[in-house]
Formats: sequence, structure tokens, C-alpha cells
Amino acid sequence: MYLGTNFLPPVIHPTQQIVNHTFSTTVVPHIHPVHTTTVNHHMYQHKHYCPQTASCAEECCNQHINCCNTCAPAAVPPVMPVSNALPNAVPNAPGFGGMGGPGFGGMGGPGFGPGAPGFGPGPGPYMGRRR
Repeated sequence: MYLGTNFLPPVIHPTQQIVNHTFSTTVVPHIHPVHTTTVNHHMYQHKHYCPQTASCAEECCNQHINCCNTCAPAAVPPVMPVSNALPNAVPNAPGFGGMGGPGFGGMGGPGFGPGAPGFGPGPGPYMGRRR
């Protein structure tokens, strides 16, 4: 004979506490502004140079003193243009050849005319005939 399944009253245990943790993320933006300035520094070095050149100039001065006759005024003949004359040269002036003043060339004073020793176109005492 089968008596069937017997059931006893339930045994109740104390409630077990289970804590289920859930997590959520909330983003709170915190803004900290930062500004960067780039400063470019330019140095201009101004170097001054003084290149120097040199030149040379020469001056030549002449002084003609008439010692023949200090009382008579010197006659200045007119200036004649010459094709090969130097600038500022006065051709045929007294004492510069040609028909110049007394004692200096052409019709000069005694001892200084043509043929006189060492001063005219003729031979002098130490010179032979010109060729």
C-alpha cells in the first residue's frame, strides 16, 4: 500500500540580505581655461662698418720772380692758344720761352740769348754740334 507523500510544515529560515550594487557615471565638466601666448623675440644687430679709401693729391707751386729790372713794369703779351698746351698754362708768358721776358729765351738779355753757353739753341761750351 502506498500512503503517498507526506508534507511537513515548511521550515522558514531567516531572510538572507543581498545588496545589489549598481553604478552609474555622471560626468561633471570642470573647465579651467588656459591661454598660451607665444612671443617671438627678434634681435636686429645693426653692425656699422666704415670702409675707408685713401687717395693722394699733389700740388706743385711755382713762383717766378723778376730780378732783372725792379723798376720797370713787366709787359704781358696776349695769350695765344696752343693745341698741346697744358690746362691753365699761359703760353708765351714772360720767362717761358718764345719771345718771352728779358733773359729767358728768344730775344733775352745779355748772356741768355740764342747761342749763349748752355741756354739757347746753339752749342754750349761742353756740347758738340746738335744732330
